[in-house]
Amino acid sequence: MSGFVVDSTVSSGNSSVAIPTDISGQILDLDEDDDLEVFSKDTTVTDGSSFNASMQTSPASMINQYKFEEDAEDTKDIFVTVDNPESHVTAIETYITYRVVTKTTRSEFDSSEFEVRRRYQDFLWLKGRLEEAHPTLIVHPLPEKFVVKGMVERFNEDFIETRRRALHRFLNKIAEHPIFSSSEDFKIFLTAASGELTSYKKQGPGFLSRMGETVKAVAAAVRGVRNRPQEFTEMQEYVEAFSQKISSLDKVTQRIVREQKEYLEELKECGPTYALWSQSEEELAEPLKDVAGCVDRCCKETEEQVKNLNDNLIPVLHEYALCTDTLKAVLRRRDNIQADFEAKTEALATKKADRDTMRDDLDKAEDRLEWANNALKSDWTRWQKDMRTDLRSAFVDTAERNVNYYEKCLAVWESFLHSQRTDAEGNGNVDFS
Repeated sequence: MSGFVVDSTVSSGNSSVAIPTDISGQILDLDEDDDLEVFSKDTTVTDGSSFNASMQTSPASMINQYKFEEDAEDTKDIFVTVDNPESHVTAIETYITYRVVTKTTRSEFDSSEFEVRRRYQDFLWLKGRLEEAHPTLIVHPLPEKFVVKGMVERFNEDFIETRRRALHRFLNKIAEHPIFSSSEDFKIFLTAASGELTSYKKQGPGFLSRMGETVKAVAAAVRGVRNRPQEFTEMQEYVEAFSQKISSLDKVTQRIVREQKEYLEELKECGPTYALWSQSEEELAEPLKDVAGCVDRCCKETEEQVKNLNDNLIPVLHEYALCTDTLKAVLRRRDNIQADFEAKTEALATKKADRDTMRDDLDKAEDRLEWANNALKSDWTRWQKDMRTDLRSAFVDTAERNVNYYEKCLAVWESFLHSQRTDAEGNGNVDFS
């Protein structure tokens, strides 16, 4: 597998633990709960009701901040690569880390190049922090987390490479985002040593604080939104329709690839069968050998075609299928912020005591709602543009590869027909017209 490297040893305390090249047999000893700790220790449950002090709540400043599509120059100044996965075995767990290499010309970075190692739960932490700080911006999805005991696929080379590609795309989507790419959390993720990152992650809100925010979110969901702006209702309807279409296409495409893999395995058996047959049919020996050769050549082309679909089309479709869950969560968080504003408006209208404090809270809630609306509207436009560009590129690439594949297979069989016509004409006993 391209880019897959496994350390021969991993340090554990003062000793080194040998790691076999194939570690799939050790999956049952994996403590899956370690990766799940990202939700219980490091990440705030983002529901839109929490408020980060770093948020800009001035309507004027937020409008300037989130008009990032118009007049934006294509001057990328940060490049991130995820590669070189390594397996680590300790006394209590087995996990994979990935090398993250960053090159940048940004002045806020202390150097122009950084190299760190990160595991999947670190990526989860980053995604959670971005959603916490910007509840109505759209964070590109991460690949799914498999937590079922005994799923040996989690540590085979194909799975690791597929995840590496997805993590690479995730970080580059963040790097290309005009807001996320300037996040302090993103900078820490790219530059901090493992120990520093661990300490930084512990600075997040505690369990009771997260539980309180979750309760607020549930209460907001129960109240619901009475006067949602039409544009956000239309967004919701679009997401529902898009979710059905992209999820269906994702499932169908994956099924097609599985069937093509099965077809390929059967096709691989045909060539040797024709070759073996040629040994017992003297009169048909040459045609049978030629057919065997044609089948083998088509096998190689089909194998490449299946790989291309698996590497280029399926990941894009699947990521945007996952993205629909992200979009739904963003819209829910926006609704929660509006529900909080509506609740405060009602409270101010019905209560006479402590009205000054309540009015201050209402003003803050109104600013937060305007911030959330402006952020979502601008990021929605950016997301749609990226989505259409990515899908169009994947479709065009797939079409070109399909044409190339069928042309090569056609040329193989046309060559066989030409050779048979030539032999027949030489013998004068077969009419191919």
